[in-house]
Amino acid sequence: MAEFGFNEHHQSEVINYMRFARSKRLLRLKTIDSCFEELKDSRLSDETFTVDEVREMLDGLQAVVRGEVEMELINTAHTNVLLLRQLFSQAEKFYLRLQSDISELENRELLEQVAEFEKTDFKTADKINQETSKPKLAPLNEGGVSELLNKEITRLQEENDKLKARLRTLESQAMSALDEKSKAERALKDLKKTQGEQQLAAKSQEINSLEDTVAALREDYERTLSANAVSQKDLQENLISSKHELLRVQEQLALAEKELEKKFQQTAAYRNMKEILTKKNEQIKDIRKRLQRYEPNE
Repeated sequence: MAEFGFNEHHQSEVINYMRFARSKRLLRLKTIDSCFEELKDSRLSDETFTVDEVREMLDGLQAVVRGEVEMELINTAHTNVLLLRQLFSQAEKFYLRLQSDISELENRELLEQVAEFEKTDFKTADKINQETSKPKLAPLNEGGVSELLNKEITRLQEENDKLKARLRTLESQAMSALDEKSKAERALKDLKKTQGEQQLAAKSQEINSLEDTVAALREDYERTLSANAVSQKDLQENLISSKHELLRVQEQLALAEKELEKKFQQTAAYRNMKEILTKKNEQIKDIRKRLQRYEPNE
């Protein structure tokens, strides 16, 4: 059966199916023969029959034979559907899509080749040892299908490598965000030690730099959100943490400014200025009292 392109395993499967179909066909033919024998034994005992009697016997025989043939055809169609279901199910495991050409089922040349195979090769195939396990599709070793599977596997591996590389990049960005957080904490400690306006301005620049970094991280996060949703949660948490840290630094900066103002009020220059203002106020009060003495009685 080389003209059909079957290998040894596929040819064995075809022989198994043809043996099954032949057994069903022979069983149905025996049933039809029994219908004729039953008619001969039960109705052909008389020597002469009228036309109506012959017609009645033939009609009854026709109904019985028709029912048997119809039942066999229906059973054959259902059996073929179950066979196709097995083939399609096993093909899906290898990510294959099988297609059938219904017009080839009426190809007389191919049908004659199958009939010839049944007459010749089918007899010799009975000597081949049959598999006792449940029929399965053997691994596909044909060049075309194997090449397609290899290409698909290679493509999936490349895509997996790209995803891993992207994940490493996101992890690196997350570590950078943590480093920025550590820098902000160190900047806050330095900010507590400063007392001058220049140092406050320098720390403000660091805060602005941190804001730019957070904005850059957010922009990069939005770009990569559609490419890899796996790291979305981690990036969002890091972004929120950076925002919270920024708010905390800004709040501590405000507190530091208030503390600096409070310290300034405690300096000697501030106390001297306050004493001078107090003395001036005392002098103004004294002058007002003196002026009141020279004012008219009204």
